[in-house]
Amino acid sequence: MPPARRAPRTTRAVAAVALLLAAASGCGDAGDLVGAGSTPTAMSPDRLWPQLTPASSPAYTIDEVDTQVVKGVSVPGDDIREVDPVAVVRAEIGSDPGVYTAGGYDRTARLMADCAKSGAARQSCPVLQPYYRDLTGDGHDDLTLGFRQLPGDITAVRVYTVAKHRLVRVMHWEDAVSGVELAGRSVIIRSPSEVAGYEYRLQWTWDPQQKAMLLTHDEMLRTGKSTRVPSGSPSASASSR
Repeated sequence: MPPARRAPRTTRAVAAVALLLAAASGCGDAGDLVGAGSTPTAMSPDRLWPQLTPASSPAYTIDEVDTQVVKGVSVPGDDIREVDPVAVVRAEIGSDPGVYTAGGYDRTARLMADCAKSGAARQSCPVLQPYYRDLTGDGHDDLTLGFRQLPGDITAVRVYTVAKHRLVRVMHWEDAVSGVELAGRSVIIRSPSEVAGYEYRLQWTWDPQQKAMLLTHDEMLRTGKSTRVPSGSPSASASSR
């Protein structure tokens, strides 16, 4: 028979302090410490199916490390702020024309012409405001870029850095996006879920060994809001890996 469990150390300490204070000041005085009750008992994790042979390779390829040199776009003086964000998106469209033809994101390709306009005429440009921050820790700004993939409600999010005088894409994602944040060396993307009251929260963080932004957190969080994402959205498949 196992020995009887002792009360948690924190609980015993709180009880002892309460008794001492009560003896010193008398019962019923205002301000006496009141016990909050016993603390939950800690439970160790249980290992399931120990007889299974540990897998040595992934079952699916999800491109954890996916970097790509952007061809046709130069970086004057190795300053990423001198790079034209519209030219970067045009280069991506040109490198994968099948995605931006009829039946794909053809409206994005058509509206790229509006990016050269000014004033109200430029509002249809699918390229969003660029943001600059040192995400790689090398002391130089990197580029976080977003653009709409139309028709539809998908936003492409990209991160670029400069390596060996070349523009390099170190992170890419497309989803129905409800918010994007930069925090430290990370990019955090929030997307609506098909489950009402929840959202997906994905975080990419710079990894100096892989020289890429890696997907370090992929979680589903409660928001309390009844939001839904259309079926077939990339966010719906993100949690099914």
